[in-house]
Amino acid sequence: MIPLRLEDVETLTEGRLEVAPGAREVTGVHIDSRRVTPGDLFVAVGRGAEFVEDALARGAAGALVPEEPFAAFAALGSAVRDRTSARVVGITGSTGKTSTKDILAALCSPAARTVANEANFNNEIGVPLTLCRLEPDTEVCILELAMRGFGQIADLCSIARPDIGLVTNIGPVHLELVGSLDGVRRAKSELIAALPPGGTAIVPREFPVEREDVEVVYLAEPEAQQEDERTVVGGVSFNFTAPHQAANAAAALAALDALGLPRPQRVDVAFSRWRGEELPLAGGGLLINDAYNANPDSMRAALAHLAAASGDRRCVAVLGEMAELGPGGPGFHEEIGAEAERQGVQALVAVGELARGYLEGASGIDITEWAPDAESAVPVVERIVQPGDCVLVKASRSVGLERVAEALAAVSA
Repeated sequence: MIPLRLEDVETLTEGRLEVAPGAREVTGVHIDSRRVTPGDLFVAVGRGAEFVEDALARGAAGALVPEEPFAAFAALGSAVRDRTSARVVGITGSTGKTSTKDILAALCSPAARTVANEANFNNEIGVPLTLCRLEPDTEVCILELAMRGFGQIADLCSIARPDIGLVTNIGPVHLELVGSLDGVRRAKSELIAALPPGGTAIVPREFPVEREDVEVVYLAEPEAQQEDERTVVGGVSFNFTAPHQAANAAAALAALDALGLPRPQRVDVAFSRWRGEELPLAGGGLLINDAYNANPDSMRAALAHLAAASGDRRCVAVLGEMAELGPGGPGFHEEIGAEAERQGVQALVAVGELARGYLEGASGIDITEWAPDAESAVPVVERIVQPGDCVLVKASRSVGLERVAEALAAVSA
């Protein structure tokens, strides 16, 4: 981390700051005392105040118990952003933003010193924490920017101040909060509005950009070829086969070009967990663990990947409900049930109250089951899945469907 003086931390934030004897600056920021190393600043969030002594015992230079955690993190992240010459890429979109972030980080790393947010560190705490990982020689910072309503991306951008803004796509997500696809588009447009004059906006073809002082790059349908269990997009060989990842790769390549960095011939991407992870199951089966999140568009893409990956294996889909879809939620679930049938799913387990809609839409699937939650779904899935099956597990984050994937993987271990 670009060092911050403890006296600056005290000036920037409001709250109680405990300073270790002789400490003058901080060289890292953590909210988990177990991750603290000598020289770090521990910021107590929620019950974190109970672990101040533990953090100091581990060598923390200081421990901050802020009055307003979000304001404290914004101040710390902004202070580090002020001190860096790294180019910042902000990524948002209805689907694919985490995978696009992972792909772009893998593309940039061979040519530039790169920092990208871990996992889903994409909110009011995660974005500043990522900025606080910047070193004096960092050249590229990649930030996934999440939103749950209007103004939230704008708030994150006021801290991150991106030079390049990438919108992967617009789809039916967070409709409870923004009302419609136009509302989604408005919320995502906050990233483009935050770009500096001369910045670069990378957006879908149908995404309106009214600014004339930024360069606009429009995303097109990517040309992708399968070669030896890999996918080639834009002349680069990637270690995935899922068709929907080709669009994410094309978006990441557009950002790489905007940064002026060379395209490698081959790259292996370390995707964040529970996002299309593929694991072997008994009898030559395959588990596709995509349990991190879900919306109608990502569900369709995942079901298409299940069909393509299954080969001669039986297709089993374990689908949890999709959250934050507003009044249209039941209809979206019925549509996905029909899509599962269309993609050749032979056994369907629906998890959660809204997920009953999957079963209504999938009347032609012979084997269907319903479970109220992830815990009760485990024995149902274990009863249905047979050796040699190809199994997709996918749901919104609130369902916690990774428990089902973990149970299946444990049986095959």
